[in-house]
Amino acid sequence: MITVSIIGAGNVATHLFKAFSKTKTVSVKQWYSRDLNKISSFKNKVEIVADLNGLAEADIYIIAVSDDAISSVSEALPFKDRLVVHTSGSVGIYDLDKKNRRAVFYPLQTFSKEAKVDFKQVPICIETIGKKDYPQLKSLAVALGSPHYRVNSDQRKALHLAAVFVNNFTNQLYRVAHEITESEGVEFDILKPLILETAQKVQTMSPYMAQTGPAKRNDKNTIKRHLKQLKNEQHKAIYNLLTNTIKKTHGR
Repeated sequence: MITVSIIGAGNVATHLFKAFSKTKTVSVKQWYSRDLNKISSFKNKVEIVADLNGLAEADIYIIAVSDDAISSVSEALPFKDRLVVHTSGSVGIYDLDKKNRRAVFYPLQTFSKEAKVDFKQVPICIETIGKKDYPQLKSLAVALGSPHYRVNSDQRKALHLAAVFVNNFTNQLYRVAHEITESEGVEFDILKPLILETAQKVQTMSPYMAQTGPAKRNDKNTIKRHLKQLKNEQHKAIYNLLTNTIKKTHGR
């Protein structure tokens, strides 16, 4: 049995707790949050603590806090020579305090507390300094049923940057589309099959080959009509930027 303590009360921490609780080989020993009210609903399922000095010995300590807080939280841990990991895609492994064994356990997925997450569909990117720590973190990923990958710092940061494009930026484009449909009283839901089909395409072909639309075809009249339709200057700037990028990619 692998024992873990979770440090943090955000989206990632919450989903990790729920996922670990369903496994047979991982036991969440404690869950720490500065504000116990954030995790009080779980107090009958796990020991919750608000003082880092109250952390008992565990095999792995998982710091799942905001990127800016990782360094200070790891520095404040009142023990040494234990395995401490963070879950960030962009924070360096050496940002963890060197008094403990350091590693990264990065679940590459978007997490919202309200949305269910199937960890069988969540790649875990593992980075370690000590070679002996990798097998234990691999076992942790296996317990979740997650695909797992051993990565270095540069690879992990590249994945996180790419994830911002495919997830965060794409979601903002959904928001723009939602504003456009709302402006004419059209249901955004009508676009959802297109969203799913677009995502499905890149499962079997490259994004380059999957590209369609007026920019790829260089349909100048359609592009002019679209720009005329757009009243929001930010939306117009996004349209121009992406259109020019697609045209350049496809030699138009």
